[in-house]
Amino acid sequence: MKYDVRPLDAVRSIKVKLGLLVAVTVTVASVLAVVVTRAGVTPWATVVVAVVVALGVTQLLARGMTSPLREMTQAAQRMATGDYSQRVHASSRDEVGELARAFNRMAATLELVDRQRRDLVANVSHELRTPISALQAVLENLVDGVSQPGPEELRLALAQTERLGRLVSDLLDLSRVEEGVTPLRVKDVRLSEFLTEAVAQARVDGLRYAVTVQPEGLTVPADPDRLHQLLANLVDNASRHSPQGGLVQVTAEVVGDDVLVAVADEGPGIAASDRKAVFERFTTSAAQHSGTGLGLAISRWVAQLHGGSIAVADSAEGARIHVLLPTDADRPTTTKEPVMSTLTPPAPLPESPPAPPRDSLASWWPDAPRRRPAIVAAALVTGAAAAIILPDRSEGLGTTLVFAAVAATVFAARTVRGGTARWSWRDGVDAAVVALLLATLVLRDAEWITILCLLAALALVAVNSTRARSILGLLATAAAVPLAGLRGLPWLGRTLKPRTSIAAWIPAARTALVSLVLLLVFGALFASADALFASWVDSITPDITWNDLPARVVLALFIAAGTLAAAYVSMTPPTVDRLQLPLRPSRRPFEWLAPVMVVNAVFLLFLVAQATAMFGGHGYLQRTTGLTYADYVHEGFGQLTVATILTLTVVGWAARKASPGRQRDLALGALCLMTIVVVVSALYRMHLYEEAYGFTRLRLLVSVFEGWLGVVVLLVMAAGIVKARGWLVPMAVRLGAVGLLGLAVFNPDLYIAEQNIARVDSSVGTDYSYLATLSADAYPAIWKLPQDQFECVTGTGELSRLTGDDWLEWNLGRSRARDLVAERPLDASRTDSSTAIGSSTCRRAG
Repeated sequence: MKYDVRPLDAVRSIKVKLGLLVAVTVTVASVLAVVVTRAGVTPWATVVVAVVVALGVTQLLARGMTSPLREMTQAAQRMATGDYSQRVHASSRDEVGELARAFNRMAATLELVDRQRRDLVANVSHELRTPISALQAVLENLVDGVSQPGPEELRLALAQTERLGRLVSDLLDLSRVEEGVTPLRVKDVRLSEFLTEAVAQARVDGLRYAVTVQPEGLTVPADPDRLHQLLANLVDNASRHSPQGGLVQVTAEVVGDDVLVAVADEGPGIAASDRKAVFERFTTSAAQHSGTGLGLAISRWVAQLHGGSIAVADSAEGARIHVLLPTDADRPTTTKEPVMSTLTPPAPLPESPPAPPRDSLASWWPDAPRRRPAIVAAALVTGAAAAIILPDRSEGLGTTLVFAAVAATVFAARTVRGGTARWSWRDGVDAAVVALLLATLVLRDAEWITILCLLAALALVAVNSTRARSILGLLATAAAVPLAGLRGLPWLGRTLKPRTSIAAWIPAARTALVSLVLLLVFGALFASADALFASWVDSITPDITWNDLPARVVLALFIAAGTLAAAYVSMTPPTVDRLQLPLRPSRRPFEWLAPVMVVNAVFLLFLVAQATAMFGGHGYLQRTTGLTYADYVHEGFGQLTVATILTLTVVGWAARKASPGRQRDLALGALCLMTIVVVVSALYRMHLYEEAYGFTRLRLLVSVFEGWLGVVVLLVMAAGIVKARGWLVPMAVRLGAVGLLGLAVFNPDLYIAEQNIARVDSSVGTDYSYLATLSADAYPAIWKLPQDQFECVTGTGELSRLTGDDWLEWNLGRSRARDLVAERPLDASRTDSSTAIGSSTCRRAG
């Protein structure tokens, strides 16, 4: 059954249509998932039903969006067989609808051209047959002796031969038009003599002719041969359409900076609807169908070669054609026919597609120039590997291999034809940092730091692809990867389209299928015959059931699509740095100086308060605020971190608003120096708070983040000194990635455990329940605890689940922890009691 639902035809943009399609699909899938889940259906069945219904809705809406494309494909196939009557339904208002309407105009034009071709054959055959028949009759009479050679017979033969010559000349001129190149030999032409001679040569018996030139000595710069061709065609056209005894008038006069040459007759005239069409090739007027339809077309071509124009003017009787020729000899500079079309379009069309505007998508984000099937294959293999390796495994060697394949595919996408990569030393450094960040998945068991390193590695790959040099460029880079899923669809279609026929793929598919069958058969036989071989097979084959198959498929598609989108960004990166805030330097310094000075004053007052608290001592602080020093430093760290971020924002805004100069440098330099002091104060506050209340992952991570902000402030000051900012943002991003890498190498969980255990003499004590939440990286410090505390920590939490890993989830931190467990095994008889130890032992001790 054929269906064609087009509810989105009123939308004027294909991008908006795609957005609506995604929104409707997600909404339908979400609502259906909620309804089916509440009905008691299992989660996996819910996913399958939601995906099927979402695909159905997508198919229903997308079919209406792509209907014009399918219709155009079918119509193009019919037109290839010569049927130019095909049209498509063009009700959509978006770009596809515009394409459909352009296709309909093209089809109508091709239909008209085909009809004109048939008319040309008929007209030329008729025009050639008449003089040939007359000439043949004269020659037959002479050969048969019916008539004797005499002046009259020779004059008749010459006239028919000249008629044939004119027709052949018109056809030759047509070929010159097709070539588009004709040399002009311009010189001054005296029109009174020239027009009289042209009329005398084109005179027809039974008609009257009149030539009028005002002033008498009027001249025009022109090629005499071409101008004679133009006038001969016009006079011949007027003569053929004039009645017996009619008057053909040829006039020339000055009109402004041009010379107007007019040819008028007393024939039936030219209808207003035909006035433009008669100058097209192979077209004749509705009143007279004689001739080939080339004379007026060639006349227009000659007029345009001279920099002039030709048109049908209004006339009370007959037809009147005006030719405007410039009097400036330098004006006709072209020797090409610029506007004479090969056919008469049924609707006005631009001569050439307009250049894309500067802010169009193509100018911001060009399409990939060539097919890259290897990149698509690598993305698919990476997605399949992720579906096999990642589920039901802890982070380890397999996770590193999967995401290393993602990064390698993206980096490889930057290679150009011939295999030469567009790499610099910075790219090599980025690749090395990415590899080290991914290696933390093998070195460390702490998921919080390994996930951050993984995200930093992927972010560094994306930034390396787009070469972002600004904050907005970074934000645009983050959006470019998901948007590449839409931008890269045309390139993906070209890449997946086979260059050869489907039959060429059959041998390869047959070979792959036979190889797979043989692998399964012999693998199963040997696995059943040998236990060691079976253990090897079990270690490399995933344990996949029907229940988790949908989740693995979704994961494979997600990783493959993400890898392919990132690779497309790497192949053709968008110009993200063109995004800039509309901020211009202010002509009035107070517009930026006053806000900066206010911030400087607040910073200075805060620093005075810090100095007072430092030199006043703990007693002064408690008398003044009622807070202990630990409470005092705790309550301000978060606010100081936010203040540092806002300060960088203020500096960036003022640097854009202020004109370069000493005033700007002093104001912003003072603000940056005070910000450094605030950063040091914040780090000192966090240090005191950790000494008082213990070390945690969040406190350590926030301290590292605040330290990175301090480094960024120093980079801002350096950029102000060297008067260059293009390196600032990329350097800050790379230093952030290196900072995370350094934190992972530092082994944060082990550091936290060691510092908390060392605080046993503190009045607050050690939180052993928090130590139990740490990863296996902390086990070397926990291994040294007394037996009661050791069993309290290892009997619960993450450290109680140190099970064996296969080779794909091997991790150095877990491996070392298991080695230590072998040296000091947990007493199973005391595990239950250790978990019930009171707050004095498991919660806090000391």
